[in-house]
This record gives sequence, structure tokens and C-alpha cells, in this order.
Amino acid sequence: MLKIDNLNQFYGESHTLWDLSVEIEPGACTVLMGRNGVGKTTLLQCIMGLLPVKSGSILFKDMELTRQAPELRSRSGIGYVPQGRQIFPLLTVEENLKIGLSAARGGAKGIPDLVYELFPVLKEMLGRRGGDLSGGQQQQLAIGRALVLNPEFLILDEPTEGIQPNIVQEIGAIIKKLNTELGLTVLLVEQKLPFARLVGDNFFIMDRGRCVEHGKIDQLNDQLVKEYLTV
Repeated sequence: MLKIDNLNQFYGESHTLWDLSVEIEPGACTVLMGRNGVGKTTLLQCIMGLLPVKSGSILFKDMELTRQAPELRSRSGIGYVPQGRQIFPLLTVEENLKIGLSAARGGAKGIPDLVYELFPVLKEMLGRRGGDLSGGQQQQLAIGRALVLNPEFLILDEPTEGIQPNIVQEIGAIIKKLNTELGLTVLLVEQKLPFARLVGDNFFIMDRGRCVEHGKIDQLNDQLVKEYLTV
């Protein structure tokens, strides 16, 4: 589904991603892990075209994305839920959802019923401003906004961060449903080990801008956790 090969990225003179190579299997939920500051969000932003890359390639379904504009990546079938949600607080829930329609795959004209089926609270709050929602509701809105694009590949950057436990459980169930029942390939950045093990099929670990370990989620053992994930 997604193949990243020898990716290098810089912030000014700072080398942030170092010859990073990783492959995301179609139909799987892959969890990207690592301590804070190792380059996880930077990698996602490079995939989405929000940051320029110095060298290397990003292939999505054999299509080279490296020089593509972000909106073209969305139209090709990639949905992105950024860290911190980044909804528009002064727009209504409905306006937040509709804002992505112009970049939807297949030229969708309306909000898919699936969004309201997964997040019925959003349908109840269509006229409420995004900034008036709770943190958990804002996260549901951010995921719903990504699903409006009709993606084949969904990227989520720490969707459980700062969310109350009951909503975390709901988000986990929804990610599993999108992945296993609806066939979306998922790339998930996640710090919570129980959540990662619950929803993930595969994992890869980043350290200092490199991919240092990868495998099936049941291979994520205590030694790897101690070496690369504990603070």
C-alpha cells in the first residue's frame, strides 16, 4: 500500500529523518512507535506533503507522491488525522466535515452516512461550533473529517492523546471496524501500549529519525519496549 525508501528530511541544518525505509502492508493496521522527538509526526507530515523531503521516495499504490501537492494525496485515497486534531473551532461541526469534500476521492458531494453511523454524536451536534465540543468529541470530528475524503489509507497521529478513557475505547473499536470490516489500511502513531496491541497487526519503531525495529505486534516484547519506548 505504502512504501517509503531511503527518506531524508531536514529542518534547516538539522537532519531529522535518516535514510528511513518502511513498508505498510495493504489491509493491515500498522502502529508507528517511538519516544517523543524521534521523528514520527515529521514522517507523517512528509507522507502528506506538509513538509518537503530532501531525498528518497514515497510510493502509494506504486504512485510516486514525493512531489505531489497535499490535496492530490488526499484525492488519491489518503486520509489524515493530525496530532492535536486541528479542527476549525469557529466553524460548525457540519462545516468542519464539509471542508474536505473538495479533496474527496471520487468527487463526493456530501458527507457519507458512514460518518454519522460511526459517530452519532456528530449528527446531533451539526450546528454546534467545533471549539465548543469536548476533547473526545473533537477527536471524533477529526476522524470523521478524514473519512469524508473516502480514503483507502487512513493515517492517525496519536488519536488517544488527552482523551477520556471511555472515548479511547470507542476510538479503538472504530479503528478496528474501519480496518477489519471496511478494509481500510491504517497507519497509527500511538504511545499507549495496551491500545497499540489491541488495534495493531504490525509495528515499527523509530529512534533518532530511523526505523530501528519492525514486526508483527505480538513480537513487540518487553526488551524492545525497555530499549526504545520507556522514558
